[in-house]
Amino acid sequence: MADPLRIELDRSSPVPLYHQVATAIESHIQSGTLTPGDFLENEVALAARLGISRPTARQALQELVDKGRLVRKRGVGTRVAPERIRRTVELTSLKSDLERAGRHPSTEVLGYETIPADSDVASALELPVGTPVVHVERLRLADGEPLAVLSNYLDVQTAPSREELDTLGLYEALRQRGIQPAVARQRIGARTATEAEAKVLDEEPHSALLTMERTAYDDAGAVVEFGRHIYRASRYMFDATLFAH
Repeated sequence: MADPLRIELDRSSPVPLYHQVATAIESHIQSGTLTPGDFLENEVALAARLGISRPTARQALQELVDKGRLVRKRGVGTRVAPERIRRTVELTSLKSDLERAGRHPSTEVLGYETIPADSDVASALELPVGTPVVHVERLRLADGEPLAVLSNYLDVQTAPSREELDTLGLYEALRQRGIQPAVARQRIGARTATEAEAKVLDEEPHSALLTMERTAYDDAGAVVEFGRHIYRASRYMFDATLFAH
């Protein structure tokens, strides 16, 4: 537990007290006084120390939770959230992005099976409906913390083995097989987590998720893979630079 933070309140200010408290805590995070994983005092102790109401203290902490600055878990407490991972919107693997960011990626293969392609998967892979395809589901972790669930569909002739995907990123494994992803069509969205997804990602039920669907192609225009991925919005963001025309 970190020492009680120095928080000064101006009770004559038109700025709400909860926002003053939230701003002060956030400044301690930005300055490095509070670092990822540090615990804060609970809202009861915070309210008593600052002479504010418990709902005001709760609102201040919730504002920072909503911004991804703090994490609150029942029975555990409130702590500073890990830094969010920024990912540029380009054709790279999550594993290589994490390595470039100085994080330690690891993978848990949750499922590996051959299934008949339904209409959506068949359309994306440009195959007849019912064609056998390999479906791989992986949990990607950063520094041991769950970050994303990656669900990919591949042609059975080109799919890497389960053993390869235990240690390699998907695109790295494909390149070792002479397959070069060159371009992709990608769609990014958002939704709330199901109970099962929240459990796997160590989030609260109905937490916000970022979603991505991607169809990748090689230089000749042949489909390489189709993926449906979900990411913890509290830990992850897509970063894009836009140019005017």
